[in-house]
Amino acid sequence: MLMYFDKCFQMEPMFPLVAFNHEQIKSSVTGGYLIASKANFPAIASCLMQVNQSTLTDLTERLKNGEHVKPTTEDEKLCYQIINDLDHVAHHVQGSKTNRKYMCNEIWTLVAYLGAPSWFITFAPADINHPIALYYADKDLSVYPKVLDHDNRFRLIAQNPVAGACFFKYMVELFIKHVLGVGASHPGIYRNTAGYYGTVEQQGRLTLHLHMMLWIRNAPSPQEVRNKILDPNSDFQKKL
Repeated sequence: MLMYFDKCFQMEPMFPLVAFNHEQIKSSVTGGYLIASKANFPAIASCLMQVNQSTLTDLTERLKNGEHVKPTTEDEKLCYQIINDLDHVAHHVQGSKTNRKYMCNEIWTLVAYLGAPSWFITFAPADINHPIALYYADKDLSVYPKVLDHDNRFRLIAQNPVAGACFFKYMVELFIKHVLGVGASHPGIYRNTAGYYGTVEQQGRLTLHLHMMLWIRNAPSPQEVRNKILDPNSDFQKKL
């Protein structure tokens, strides 16, 4: 519906929000279905009935304040079991805190497997200046490209967040393939990519940008780079 030809659903302010909300509900239901199979009903019901409310409240406050909590008593272990069950459901839901926690775990797993990343990249396509983004956002598709002033370009992008998201996805895919060389027949400009991890974030003007960590195959570690830079006799320092 968001891709409908006259863009009526894209221009409706509430529809993308409602659609995303339904997607979150669907994902949480899927997660709940996976964990709450019929065989697990008695165990889950028992945990919920036996939980100590004061212990759960205390744990919640401590975790909210950023404290590292290790369960020691039986009540705390029971509370943690319920929290883990909720996490199992919530990690399917895009935008949830648990989903972000799982993303952090994935990043640390990549660091453990590939070592420290070689580059940290922030990628922000200039949507209000790009003719493809303006083409996606405009209802009149008969003239392309159009010459528009800054105010009209800004309004087109601001009124159609779906077009901005489509343009952003398109540019990120091009960047990963042609600049990083992932899935291409040529190496990237940073040389051969061993791995990457990117997360998307809103900017102040509500359009999107990307934060990405990049691993280069056979690249020296940050400590090795530091040692070579500080060594006045190294070829690395002279070339740099």
